[in-house]
Amino acid sequence: MKLPKSIGNLSDSLQVLLIHSCEINGKIPSEIGNLSNLYHLSFAENVLSGSIPATISNLQALQLLNLMGNELDGLIVDELCDIRRLAYLYLSRNQFSGAMPFCLGNLMYLQELYLDANKLTAEVPSSFWNLTGILQVNLSSNMLVGNLSFKIGNIKSLTLLDLSRNHLSGTIPTTIGSLQNLQIFSLTHNILQGKIPVSLGNLLSLEKLDLSQNNLSGEIPKSLESLTSLKYVNLSYNELQGEIPSGGVFKDLSAESFMMNKALCGEAKMQVPPCRKEKRKRSKAKLILLMYILPVVLSTIFIGLGIILFQRKRINSRHTMKQDLSTLGTPIRISYFEILDATNRFDKSNLLGSGSFGSVFKGRLSSGIMVAVKIFNFDSETLSRSFEVECDAMRNVRHRNLVKIISSCSNVDFKCLIMEFIPNGSLEKWLYSHNYCLDFLQRLNIMINIASALEYLHHGLPKPIVHCDLKPSNILLDDKMVAHLSDFGLAKFLDEGKSRTLTETIPTIGYVAPEYGSLGIVSTKVDVYSFGIILIEVFTRKRPTEDMFVDRLSLKSWVSESLSHSLTQVIDSNLIQGDDPRYIPDILTTTSTIFELALNCCADVSRKRCSMSDVVASLNKIKDMFMQRCHLDKY
Repeated sequence: MKLPKSIGNLSDSLQVLLIHSCEINGKIPSEIGNLSNLYHLSFAENVLSGSIPATISNLQALQLLNLMGNELDGLIVDELCDIRRLAYLYLSRNQFSGAMPFCLGNLMYLQELYLDANKLTAEVPSSFWNLTGILQVNLSSNMLVGNLSFKIGNIKSLTLLDLSRNHLSGTIPTTIGSLQNLQIFSLTHNILQGKIPVSLGNLLSLEKLDLSQNNLSGEIPKSLESLTSLKYVNLSYNELQGEIPSGGVFKDLSAESFMMNKALCGEAKMQVPPCRKEKRKRSKAKLILLMYILPVVLSTIFIGLGIILFQRKRINSRHTMKQDLSTLGTPIRISYFEILDATNRFDKSNLLGSGSFGSVFKGRLSSGIMVAVKIFNFDSETLSRSFEVECDAMRNVRHRNLVKIISSCSNVDFKCLIMEFIPNGSLEKWLYSHNYCLDFLQRLNIMINIASALEYLHHGLPKPIVHCDLKPSNILLDDKMVAHLSDFGLAKFLDEGKSRTLTETIPTIGYVAPEYGSLGIVSTKVDVYSFGIILIEVFTRKRPTEDMFVDRLSLKSWVSESLSHSLTQVIDSNLIQGDDPRYIPDILTTTSTIFELALNCCADVSRKRCSMSDVVASLNKIKDMFMQRCHLDKY
């Protein structure tokens, strides 16, 4: 539904117009400017597109304009600045680009400005800092550049200032200490340098301070201890050094607030080395005494220097990637700081996914190679073992349908794998996103790829490897739509191909074989079962955990009961609604054969399931027959 042009014919006396979350699309009609007596206008959380009409300047009585959560684009028009009484302007979560209007500094009645989550560029205009009466400013998640102006100290009434997730550089101006009413202050995910101003200790109303993910250096000011209202502090991922304060709010903070800095020291709970306490004042008598024992002192100094050099070497080695997992012939050494640069300090824009194990970020190495960096949570013994298992599993495997591990890193507080970057994302994304669609042969080829990878793991290694966590989210597609199996954190090694019984399992509901989920028995047939479920899922586009599968009805039984009489009810409708109806009978016939194979794979009794070698042979035969029937020479 679109906003009609007749909206401009509403009563001249109309003062409030609110249309929230109604899926209104199209453009904002220019006739909106006829409603000259409006003082409150909101079209928030719709799907409006295009730009803000210039006629908006006719709404001289307007005090609140809320257009957040739409798809508006283009520049933020200067005509907004003509609405002199405007006090609340909300344009968050749109697609606005270009620079912030310089004339915003003329809106002297403005109290709240939210421009976050857009594509704004350039610097914050200097005139903006003339808005001495503004209370809340959120410019986060844009592409703003430049330095923070010292004029920031003019806005003494400010209670919220969020400039996070931009590209701001330079230093934090000391004038920030003038903002006595500031409660929330965030500069996270920028490229700020220099020291944290001591003047921050003047912000007596401050409740939240986030300066993480920058290049800040020097010591943490002890003046922050005096901020009695402060409840949250995050200074992680910087280059800070010296002692972590222990008074005030710092007594209740955890190590997460300070992790990944240059050389901090303090209490053991902060997971940093203890600080060395040195006496700086010495009496004359001690100085004279040193003159007599100078040879001993010199010897001690040389020994101390040797220890320091040794420790530095150890510290440097802790932050160096080891190449023992590399798929390349020449060893690669990648420092921790190179990973920071490659991922833009693990910027959220580079986040590919996350789960209980940790997070995966994409990045570009200095050599130009795109990689995926899988970071493990190190505060869990189980997840720590998962890292070791994945390293062991991938150390000596080589197959075109397995994600390649380039390198790894492991130290006391950081564990990660550096993997090849697979650009097209997961099979789950391609199955269930409305923006993507896989045709019949693409789906069949993907399953052949994964079957080939499992055949290699089960039958092509001295000790078979069972993946134990097959699911669409662990199947990645490259730029040629070739599938690669990933995430070996739950993999198990089998001696001489025998099964194992585990006391602990972490099954994925819907894909786990009965004997694995209930008894912890692991064999290659566990993967065969999961593969069969995925094979059904790929051609039905139904998850095994769908709400419809309750009581005795499951994905398996639903397909099994429909094979003989109602296949069209279970097959993904996208496969039989294509542009060429000639192939529909062959697609239905072939899918029926695929489902029969899949049901064999996920038989409840493991000995009745076929092997992955049989699966690969059967799928290739099914594909050849389909292409012959459809007279397809190449795909």
